[in-house]
Amino acid sequence: MQLKKILAGLVLASSVVGLNAAANEKLSIAATPVPHAEILEHIKPALAKEGIDLEIKVFTDYVQPNQQVADKQLDANFFQHKPYLDTFNKEKGTNLVSVGLVHVEPFGAYSKKIKATSELKDGALVAIPNDPSNGARALLLLQQQDLIKLKDPANLLATSRDIVENPKNLKFKELEAATLPRVLEDVDIALINTNYALEAGLNPTADALFIENAESPYANLVATIPEKEKSDEIGKLMKALQSEDVKAFIAEKYKGSIVPAF
Repeated sequence: MQLKKILAGLVLASSVVGLNAAANEKLSIAATPVPHAEILEHIKPALAKEGIDLEIKVFTDYVQPNQQVADKQLDANFFQHKPYLDTFNKEKGTNLVSVGLVHVEPFGAYSKKIKATSELKDGALVAIPNDPSNGARALLLLQQQDLIKLKDPANLLATSRDIVENPKNLKFKELEAATLPRVLEDVDIALINTNYALEAGLNPTADALFIENAESPYANLVATIPEKEKSDEIGKLMKALQSEDVKAFIAEKYKGSIVPAF
């Protein structure tokens, strides 16, 4: 008799668990591995308590995360800044929208050949990202170091053709952002997005020759399609991402390499 009661209790408990799991809403989100997927993994338990099962799909490029959200294969993404999103929408004919900022990844310059910018030789080879927004970001950072001067010093979509002063005759090599850490042996300096720098084992605060400050306009955001912008699931996601808990997690794990933007 006692065994029957125990078994009945187990069946009831498993049924309740099943009902709770079934009641949870699924939210799929694209992210690059570091730090985006790591931050999302951190908030999964909090979202589960809010009835959201977060499914994280990891990408190592900057195109598919947007394309799959635009195609409604995924609900949202977390990997990019506003200038990149705006450029993508314009070039691809999409209409993805930002639903909130999470953090800034200060963009930095790295080298295995020199220890300071004063050591840059005439005609040095500089690798920068080949997408318009991050390529411009690299040029703006070089301008801040007085290595070049741009026609419009504030142009967030500047290209190498906009350089009006180049006292060291720097040569530019434009490459896919993800590949930049792998060419450090072949160039004098490379301007690298922090997520790719971290993946390559670089410490932005210790290894970068120079780096953006926290006032950078390139804060990373969560993007989705307009139909989902005001959804309950996205609202819960942003509440979890823009929490004091996430601020503490970023400070503890990334130690200044990443800065909260909320």
